[in-house]
Amino acid sequence: MSEDRSSNEPEEKSWLEKIANAFSSEPNSREELNEILKVAEQNKVIDSDVVSIIDGALKVADQQVREIMVPRSQMVVIKAEQSLKEILPKMIKSSHSRFPVIGENVDEVLGILLAKDLLPQVIENDNDNFDITSLLRAATVVPESKRLNVLLREFRENRNHMAIVIDEYGGVAGLVTIEDVLEEIVGEIEDETDVEADEYIKKLGANDFIVKALTPIEDFNEHFNSDFSDEEFDTIGGIILREFGHLPRRNETTQLNGFEFKILSADSRQVHLLRMAIIGQDEED
Repeated sequence: MSEDRSSNEPEEKSWLEKIANAFSSEPNSREELNEILKVAEQNKVIDSDVVSIIDGALKVADQQVREIMVPRSQMVVIKAEQSLKEILPKMIKSSHSRFPVIGENVDEVLGILLAKDLLPQVIENDNDNFDITSLLRAATVVPESKRLNVLLREFRENRNHMAIVIDEYGGVAGLVTIEDVLEEIVGEIEDETDVEADEYIKKLGANDFIVKALTPIEDFNEHFNSDFSDEEFDTIGGIILREFGHLPRRNETTQLNGFEFKILSADSRQVHLLRMAIIGQDEED
């Protein structure tokens, strides 16, 4: 028994020394903390994923809602006057689960409609007696300047998933969801629209596709019989970035060479996923 314990002591001591060396001094600044985390990663005390999450959490404390919100022009909203038949196609196309419901304009947000709350109406198919206002939930309103860590805490405490963002004049500037905040911490969160690791293009409907930004231009051209040039960029994401002229936010859209591209997922460094439709082609085609 004593021999076994003795043989394990060097390995155990080495592991403890790594922790002690990594955290031997208290950080006095963000820079010192980052250095300690790098040392801990190099010594294999924590892995790179943990470092990335900690780094994301630290950045969130400095970020404001305006930096990650879906801008007003890209919001998918439902008008209170719309019928059930008019609402359903928009909900299906967007694949969202929550929608701001507005009155005469976007600045008049009446409430939030959850897709699941609409299901009984769809089943009954009673369009004549449809009253969307009876299904609405109160909208949470936050200023553009609110810190993301504070917003995340409020989301958790109030069990909200979406907030309407207002500017300094009280007008609607955009919206933000709990997923937007979490993706700043942990990176892209996959959902049912994401493409599998071994494929670049996923077909959702007759004219509805999810495309990885890393899709080689040659593969994209072959799949859609298009003629994008690969002289300057190797991927479709590179062409889209050039078209925008800036790093686009989620839900921003652009049209190029007969295609409409919508940003589904992007972070502060690059675009990840695109939603694409062929302009002029109906779903039924």
